[in-house]
Amino acid sequence: MTITVAHIWRHPIKSHGRETLTEVSMNAGQTMPWDRTWAVAHEAAKTDGSEWAVCANFSRGAKSPQLMAIDAALDEATETVTLMHPDKEPLIFRPDQDVQPFLEWSSDLTPSDRAQSSRIVRVANRGMTDTPFPSVSLMNLATNQVVEERLGQKLDIRRWRGNFWLDGMKPWEEFDWIGKTITIGTAELMVREPVTRCLATTANPVTGQRDADTLSALQDGFGHKDFGIYAEVTKSGVIRANDTVTVLS
Repeated sequence: MTITVAHIWRHPIKSHGRETLTEVSMNAGQTMPWDRTWAVAHEAAKTDGSEWAVCANFSRGAKSPQLMAIDAALDEATETVTLMHPDKEPLIFRPDQDVQPFLEWSSDLTPSDRAQSSRIVRVANRGMTDTPFPSVSLMNLATNQVVEERLGQKLDIRRWRGNFWLDGMKPWEEFDWIGKTITIGTAELMVREPVTRCLATTANPVTGQRDADTLSALQDGFGHKDFGIYAEVTKSGVIRANDTVTVLS
C-alpha cells in the first residue's frame, strides 16, 4: 500500500500554537523551517537561550494544558506571529521584540502554582525541538486510530504535535523504520528514535482541558508511552501534502 503525507504542521513557538502547511522545504541537518523557532522560558529556567536546552526549561502543555488550545499563524517575511485561543482575543506580535504583550496575554494560561513564563528565546539555526539533534517528527494516522479504539474516544491529531502525518501504514509500522533511511518528496531522512510522550497529550487541543488518559492507554494497551518517531533530515528537499514516502534501507 502506498504511504503518503496526509498533513504537515509546524509550531512557530514551542508549545504555543500550531498551523498547517501544504508544503515545506527541508534542509539537511536542520529542523523544519520556523518550527519551534521560539521557545518560552519560565522563571525557573536554567538556560540563557544561547543553545539548545531540554524541555523542562520552557512553558509547555505538560504543565499548562490550556496552552494546548492555542492556534498560530506566522508571517515569515515580518516574523510576526498571531496567536489564537478560544477564551481570548487574538494576539499579533513579534516574538523577538514584543515580549511583554505576549507575557500579559498568556499569563492566565499557566496555573498559578507553576513556574511562570518570563522570556522568549531563539537559538540560531535550529528549532527548539525536544531532542538534542535537529529533529522532525513523523506520525501515523493508523496508530492514532488504534489508540482511539483503546480509549474509546476520538483523538484530535493536534494533541500529538507532530510535523508530518502519514497515511497508508499499519498501526505501529513506523517503529520498524528506526535506524532506516526514508524519502518523502525530494527530501531524505534518517529515522532515529521513538517519541516518548508526556501529559501534554492528555489535553484537548480545542478546549485546553485534560480529557483523555493517553499515557495509560499507551502503557496499558501497548507496553510503552511512545507515539510517533523522530527523524533527521539527511538530504535537502521539498515535502508536499500527498507526497509518497519510501523506505530505502
